[in-house]
Amino acid sequence: MDRSGNNDCRGPVGAVEYRTLPATRQNIVMSIRIVLVGTTHPGNIGAVARAMKNMGVTDLALVEPRYFPDKEATARASGAEDLLENATVVDSLADAIADCVYVAGASARSRAINWPCLDARDCAARLLEESARGPVAAVFGPEKSGLSNSDLDHCDTLLTIPTNPEFSSLNLAMAVQVVTYELRQAQAVRSPEYEADAPLATSREMENFYEHLERVLTDVQFLDPDNPRHLMRRLRRLFIRARPDQNEVNILRGILSAVERDREKDT
Repeated sequence: MDRSGNNDCRGPVGAVEYRTLPATRQNIVMSIRIVLVGTTHPGNIGAVARAMKNMGVTDLALVEPRYFPDKEATARASGAEDLLENATVVDSLADAIADCVYVAGASARSRAINWPCLDARDCAARLLEESARGPVAAVFGPEKSGLSNSDLDHCDTLLTIPTNPEFSSLNLAMAVQVVTYELRQAQAVRSPEYEADAPLATSREMENFYEHLERVLTDVQFLDPDNPRHLMRRLRRLFIRARPDQNEVNILRGILSAVERDREKDT
């Protein structure tokens, strides 16, 4: 670290060699969104922006940050102020990922219901693969508590970063740096992907489907709203594994609408 506080280790003592990428791999800008949910410290937002820009990721969305904009965020961005200026600030995670076709939620905790789970390297490759079909996002929760189960209900997979089990805590910017580094490495070796016949359903389209499904299941008395247990969460897992496209979601909702019309005739 130099006297200005910058982590520049390129001096003659303890020097670190910085490897320059070949020309074909330089200036990569990836269309992948980083979403921060409920960030409490503005400096962490700035540090995340810097980590993102280091790796060519520029799409930042903030869900209910405690303080933003803030001078500490600007100071910690250290050259990535443009990401802060262009950041999207929204009131809910659903709004932040409404147009996304694939969402990974960072989590280190075990859950009552098994979510699909990928480590940072495999998740980066999957995010890049899915980005050929539409917007994708990696979501990070509040510094102290992480993402809640209700947040993870919106995600297609858990994103984990393997660490020392005896000291596993990563700060927010470190976690984003690891993931964006893996994204950049995966981008360098990315090959053309198969193009689907129809666009994958977006997060908002899936949320509308889940609401429709829950309404019909309640109406036919398959789901007891007073004792729902984990039914809807398990059904979400099922459809996340299926990865329906927009046409398939329209078919499913058409079936639900037909059930509703048939019940209206009986009443």
